[in-house]
Amino acid sequence: QVQLVESGGGLVQAGGSLRLSCAASGSIFSINAVGWYRQPPGKQRELVATITTSGSTNYADSVKGRFTISKDNAKNTVYLQMNSLKPEDTAVYYCNAELTWTNYWGQGTQVTISS
Repeated sequence: QVQLVESGGGLVQAGGSLRLSCAASGSIFSINAVGWYRQPPGKQRELVATITTSGSTNYADSVKGRFTISKDNAKNTVYLQMNSLKPEDTAVYYCNAELTWTNYWGQGTQVTISS
C-alpha cells in the first residue's frame, strides 16, 4: 500500500502563488507516476499535472506555464508550484500515486483563490 499526505493549501489572492506537497510512504518503489488532480466546487475531478519516476511531466492546458510539478526522491515528496493563480483554480487538490495495477489517493487540500 501507499499512503499520501497533501499539504500546502490555503487562501491566496489572484496572482499569488502556493506550493503544494505530497508526501508518500509505504510501497513507494511500486509507484510509476504521481499526479495532482483537482475538483472545483460542483464539478468533476480533473487532471492538473503528472510526473513519472523518470521525471517526465505532463500538464493540463489550463495550467501550462503557471504550474510546475517536481519531485524530491530523497524526501519521497512531489510538489506542485502554482503561480499566477486565478479564481478558477479554486478547488480541492488531490495527489494520486499510480501503480501498475492500482492507484492511491491522498485526502486532499483546499486551495481558494480570491479575486
